[in-house]
This record gives sequence, structure tokens and C-alpha cells, in this order.
Amino acid sequence: MLPIDPLVLVAGVLLLVGVMASKLAERVGVPSLLLFLLVGMLAGSEGIGKISFDSAELARNIGELALLIILFAGGLDTDWKTVRPVLIPGVLLSTVGVLITTLLLGLFTWFVLGTFSKFDIGSGGFSFMEGLLLAAIVSSTDAAAVFSVFRSSAIQPTMKIRSLLEFESGSNDPMAVLLTTTLLGIMTGAEGAGGFVLLNLAQQLLVGVAVGSLIGLAGAAMVSRLRFGAPGIYPIFILSLGFISFGLAGVLDGNGFLSVYVAGVVIGNRLKCNRNSVVEFHDGLSWLAQISMFIVLGLLVFPSHLVSIVWVGTAMAFFLMFVARPISVFVCLSPLKMKRNEISYISWVGLRGSVPIVLATFPSAYGLEKSNEIFNIIFFIVILSISVQGSTLVPCARWLKLTTSKAGDR
Repeated sequence: MLPIDPLVLVAGVLLLVGVMASKLAERVGVPSLLLFLLVGMLAGSEGIGKISFDSAELARNIGELALLIILFAGGLDTDWKTVRPVLIPGVLLSTVGVLITTLLLGLFTWFVLGTFSKFDIGSGGFSFMEGLLLAAIVSSTDAAAVFSVFRSSAIQPTMKIRSLLEFESGSNDPMAVLLTTTLLGIMTGAEGAGGFVLLNLAQQLLVGVAVGSLIGLAGAAMVSRLRFGAPGIYPIFILSLGFISFGLAGVLDGNGFLSVYVAGVVIGNRLKCNRNSVVEFHDGLSWLAQISMFIVLGLLVFPSHLVSIVWVGTAMAFFLMFVARPISVFVCLSPLKMKRNEISYISWVGLRGSVPIVLATFPSAYGLEKSNEIFNIIFFIVILSISVQGSTLVPCARWLKLTTSKAGDR
């Protein structure tokens, strides 16, 4: 076993480089996620760092812990007053929208990529279930990727659009996790079929919301009555509530990611004591989780393995950007009488980021035959999405006349 000194040194250097990469991302106007991933790839076994790392299970565990922290921090910082006006469209996008995206992209993967030999990935085409699995993994959008661009720009979309995109991105992650784990369970024989699957989905959603709400209400009440001598105890106490919410929901066969997000929203909107310090602490913790997670996921990738799936990843990414996402957004939002330019912009702001890459490590844990190919395809789609869409968010908002300055909304 290596002594701890060089391990701590390497971790410190990678974190420092990641922080500096976030500063560079602000200057060039791209999501910092992209640079974090590149840092990990450069430090990996095929990069200049030559760090050997190939444990998908460890990467998945780190990713799940990081996602827990990111979702909890996002919930704490969600202002219910800004969410309430966009609650209905947000819920539709994060549920029906995710389902439509998964179905369309899954069918495309099955029919096109599983039919034509030029898209072969080395172990045969995709079955219908494998196509759905790929689509489910990449079905959720990434709030951190979207708003890292907006925070660094003087020009932003209007408050209504920002609130809707933030709520959708925070609430559609649990749905993607549910779909992915359910499909993996069916494919590996761990789940039943038909009504049992639907019942299991409903149970995970209901238990997740119920546990998150109860922990949030109880935790907020406790914070208002407790008086700690050291102000720094409050953020740690609230973080423990997030962990309890996640773990308890899982023990009760609910969805822990949905539970921790709901608990964060409830606590954040009922917290009166030391709220600013609590939010700032968890914001910093969220950045640490993001940097660590993306660097580790970057280390897990072998860039040479991406060459064989370029056609697959490009075809899926472009279908997702230009067909599946726009159709799902139009179906969800057009009945609500939203303006055409708003629907168009929301259709384009569908960046894929942290959740798809973490979920892409799940097939390996389930022992799926094509787990390596699935991970490489999802990783490539994420890089293409944040490169193409992430660099055009602000220009697109200008073109569709949906911009406002940081000083105020239109």
C-alpha cells in the first residue's frame, strides 16, 4: 500500500488544477464540467499524469455520494417563490419529458444503431432494452453545467426561464435514476415486469417524496429550536439531515436522490437561523463534489476507447439535441400556452452532464455485457453536448430575445 503523503499530494494538485480550470471556464464561457473532465483525462493512464484508475465501482460510489451532495445543495438554494410559477411545466418536463426523451432516443438507438453495420461497436448492435437503457442514462439535464455558463456572463435568460430550467434540472435527475435502475433490474432479472415495475416506480417516487418532506419539516423545526454555541455546527447538522434522508428512503425502498432533493427544498425554504452560512457551506461542498467527481470520472476514461464509438455517440447526441429533446419539450409545454421562443430556447438548453456519466457506471456494477461500450458512448455524448450546446447558450438567448442583465429582468 502506498503511503498517504503522495496520495494527498496528488489529490491536492488535482483539486488545485480543477479550481483553476473553473476560472478558465469563466473566461472562455464554457461549462467548467468540460474542463474538469479534461483534467481527469489528462491525469489518467493515457494522459500526462499516468495515473492508473479503472475501478468503475469506486467511481460509481464517489459519483453517488457527490450527486447526493449536489442535489441537496441545489434543493437548499431553491427559492420556492420562483419555483411556484413554473411548478407545473417543471414537473411535466422532469417526468413526462424524461419518458418521451427516453422512448424516442431508445427507439432511434435500436432501429438505427442496431441495424446498420457501420455503427457497430464491436460486440453487436443494440437490443431494444439496451437502446432504452442508453437513452434512460442520458435522459436528464444538468443544472450545474447550464448555470456555470450563466453565472459567468453579464447576459442571462429571463428569470422565468432560469427558474424553469433550474427546477427541471434539479428534479429530473431522480427520474433518470429510477428509469436506469429499473431497466437494469429487468435486464438482469432483478426486477419483475409489467405491473410490478410500475408499482415499484410509484413506490420509489412516493416514498422518496414522503421521506424527504418529513425529514425536511422535522429538521427545519429542530434547527429553529436548537441553539448551538458554534455557528459552524449548523451546516454540519443540516448536512446530516441530507444523509439521513437519502439513507432512510433507500432502506424503505424509496428513491434516495429524490428524497434528498425534496428535503433540501423544504429545509432551505423554512430555515431562518444562519441560512446564508448554511447555503454558502453547501455551495462550497457542492463545488468540491463536482470537481472530485468529474476528475475521477475523467480518470476512468481511456481516450483511445472513444475512437470506436465516435459515430454512435455523434448520431445519438445530434438526435437527442435536434429531435428527442425538442419533441419532448414541445409536447410538455405547448398545451401551457408558452411562447414559441421560450419553448425553442428550453429545447436547446438540454445539456447532459454529471448524472448521465455517473449512471453510465451502473451497468458495470450489474454485470452487463456491454457496460464498457455504454460508458464510453455516454461519456462522448456528454462531451459533445456541453461543447456544442454549452458554448451557444448565451448567443441563443440573444437570438431568441430572451435576455436580461444581472441587474434585473426584462
